[in-house]
Amino acid sequence: MAKGFWKKTFLSLLLVLALSLPAFSFALTPAEERAQLEAELEALEQEIGAIEGDITKTQQEKKTLQNDISILKNKIKKLDLQITQSNKLIEELRGQISETTYSIERTEEDIAAKKQQLAELLQRLYQEDQRSMVEIVLTGPTLSDFFNNLAALQSLQDRNRELLESTIALSLYLQGQKDKVETEKGEEENFVKIQILQKQESQYVTRQNESLLEVTKGRESEYQKLLSNKQQQASAIRSRIFELIGVPQAPTFGEAVEIAEAVTQFTNVRAPFLLAVLTQESNIGKNVGQCYLKDAQTGNGETVNGTFVYRVMKPTRDVQPFLQITQQLGRDPFNTPVSCPIPSVGGYGGAMGPAQFIPSTWMLYKNKIAQLKGSPGDPWNIRDAFLASGIYLADVGATKQTFEYEWCAAVSYFSGNCSMRNQIRYEFYGDNVMAITKRYEQDIAALKAN
Repeated sequence: MAKGFWKKTFLSLLLVLALSLPAFSFALTPAEERAQLEAELEALEQEIGAIEGDITKTQQEKKTLQNDISILKNKIKKLDLQITQSNKLIEELRGQISETTYSIERTEEDIAAKKQQLAELLQRLYQEDQRSMVEIVLTGPTLSDFFNNLAALQSLQDRNRELLESTIALSLYLQGQKDKVETEKGEEENFVKIQILQKQESQYVTRQNESLLEVTKGRESEYQKLLSNKQQQASAIRSRIFELIGVPQAPTFGEAVEIAEAVTQFTNVRAPFLLAVLTQESNIGKNVGQCYLKDAQTGNGETVNGTFVYRVMKPTRDVQPFLQITQQLGRDPFNTPVSCPIPSVGGYGGAMGPAQFIPSTWMLYKNKIAQLKGSPGDPWNIRDAFLASGIYLADVGATKQTFEYEWCAAVSYFSGNCSMRNQIRYEFYGDNVMAITKRYEQDIAALKAN
């Protein structure tokens, strides 16, 4: 009876403790954490799809103040969900980077251990090699000992070969893991850029909504008046500066259109689409032309304000092309502005001018630019930057001038190609470029109408 009493008392105490202690969750395994993130992403994608359906439906209805406000609010809601989605993707990638980095550390430890074993084996083999055959025979008391020594030596050589093969295999695996982590870091950097663009677009749409309410005072009659006078005057558009951060004497919108239309003659890439891509690129991070390369060996540098910055330029890929480009143009490479790396990501900066070409990519197009203009191209020259972008976009299919081809060309401009994987991952980039393209089509039409 006493035993039963104490058993019940103990169980009651456990229950009290369980209820009084804060909830405790066991750490998830990487696979479980990834599955959870993927489930959350799927739920977010369904929400985004539902909101897109609401926007499309409302756009097909009569143009009223209430409908316009509803569309803007849904766009803001969609952008907020997309920002959350980007957070999840960045979180997932950082988990993958952590796993790969851990694998690299373990592999490096294995290689170091095997190298130590190899060194010891080679030392023993060397010592054995220094002994003459007569010495080996005479030091062994019996013929059996002599053959045992030969067998041991053969065993050492076999072990040495195994260790060498294993070390080579591990070294190849290590290089593969290092390449993998570089790719993952590149993807993380792209998602951070996407998130920056999403936040900028959210702010833009929010301002649109606030401006619409302020101008109309919430009255339908005022909205209809606004609608009838919606086309902006050419003088107002011409005075609007085309925002290209880090470009001295940035052109007005009208001037930018003229440059883009000149590029169209060479490349058959539509002017509003080209302007949209350049606008999108110049708006990433607001760090275009804010850093200098200072160390050609490491790729490190500093901001224009003199603050030290790691990884301004990738030394193995971009430093030598950058030195060639600046030398050809008569520029000081250590005082020529390039983009800074995005903080907290760990990637590289080094993109040049308004079109944001990295030096190694510019080298692929410099001959085409020189042929078209009759002199070396300058990434920091607004006309050359437009021309380089037009050539690149033409190469990735923008000459077809359809929504699908231009959308895909925009994704390629951002990520290197328009694979199915990139279409899914960087959908926002392509969508946003095409939305900006539509706005520029309207602005250019208004410009030409006046």
